[in-house]
Amino acid sequence: MKKYVPFVDVLEANGYHTGFTGKGVGPFEYAKSEADSLWRMENAAGHAFNKYKYTKGDPSDPRTAKGIGLTNYYENFCEFMQQRKSGQPFYFWYGSTEPHRDYEKDSWKRNGKSLDQVDVPGFLPDTEEIRGDMLDYGVEIDWADSHLCKMLNYLDSIGELENTIVIVTADNGMPFPRAKANCFEYGVHVPLAISYPKGFPAGRCIADPVSFVDIAPTILEMAGIKPDGMMPMSGQSLVDILKSEKEGIVNETKKYVYMGRERHSFSRWQNLGYPQRAVRSSDFLFIWNMKPERWPAGAPQAINIETGKVLPMYGIDDKGIHHSEWAFTDIDASPSKSFLIEHYKDPAIHPYFDLACAKRQEFELYCIGDDPSCLQNLAGNVEYSDVEEELKNALIKELERTGDPRIAGPDKEIFESYIRYGSIRTFPEPDDR
Repeated sequence: MKKYVPFVDVLEANGYHTGFTGKGVGPFEYAKSEADSLWRMENAAGHAFNKYKYTKGDPSDPRTAKGIGLTNYYENFCEFMQQRKSGQPFYFWYGSTEPHRDYEKDSWKRNGKSLDQVDVPGFLPDTEEIRGDMLDYGVEIDWADSHLCKMLNYLDSIGELENTIVIVTADNGMPFPRAKANCFEYGVHVPLAISYPKGFPAGRCIADPVSFVDIAPTILEMAGIKPDGMMPMSGQSLVDILKSEKEGIVNETKKYVYMGRERHSFSRWQNLGYPQRAVRSSDFLFIWNMKPERWPAGAPQAINIETGKVLPMYGIDDKGIHHSEWAFTDIDASPSKSFLIEHYKDPAIHPYFDLACAKRQEFELYCIGDDPSCLQNLAGNVEYSDVEEELKNALIKELERTGDPRIAGPDKEIFESYIRYGSIRTFPEPDDR
């Protein structure tokens, strides 16, 4: 809506050349016409630079797997830079759609990778199927990194790299069961690397808990621009941390970061979500599953829209084949997901199936240093009661401060009423809704 001014607009209003390639701010409903006054016409990441594409079937096509998109991010970045006025400050958003699924299965085999290179997280079974899926994921990460590397080399070649702040991160955890679309460590802890050779001491590993909400105030402070016209920002600038010479914990007053989830996809009866709120300190993660009676990965069976009949439980047909769109649709379709579900009766696999798909306790507490895979729930453990109370109180205090409807009301279910602009699956009405 027009009252929500993104920081990219503020940069542009202050003379910055702004643009993006690949995926900008989305999913998001943008204006369909001039008459649609509630929504902006242009992507909130800036002007689109997506003209340059690869051509399918071209012998010179360098793409390393069939799941990789056609957008030539590097060439689009070059065009962006060439349209920049001499000496003009710039902001560019590189939104690679890789490593978003789908992946070409077994693409790792022709890309110089081997199964022994994989570290399988503890919430997934260590099998060749899982390892292969993770290597296919790695192929697409390599592709995204290769375009970033070329962009950095380009900046270096024109003498701008030393004077450019580069922020590299991801928008969610890896698209595997119990990672993406969850508040567990593998769902919310993403890579973050920041470089500014002219202004930030390099070669440091910083352990302060930081969040995406901290990025906008950091950029605006470094640009010397006030957030005029913007709604109040909940994040804190990281400039003091980035300019420090220290490693480890730099700012001891910044104790927590907060995460939340409502809907990920249309995965339950009447498009209900799975509301979660979470708080992470430097050592612990506390999760509040506000509707523990719901299935966290989505309903275990859907309805066939054409026939109106309920599809098989867990999406497994009479031949034992799993169909990802039939069940647990908050988990991206993948060989890993299908492997867990097709083998859920196997005693060696069933615990991993439960970790991904079974209902969860209302409160969860994990010691991340000892248990990054979040396997040992310490909530209710007397030995950790002080930690649990501290984090729970900090979370509730933050939810009250920000007016979170789930806590502050007056309509605690308002998130369930928001319109979904895409298609919606249908599910049977649950007994314990």
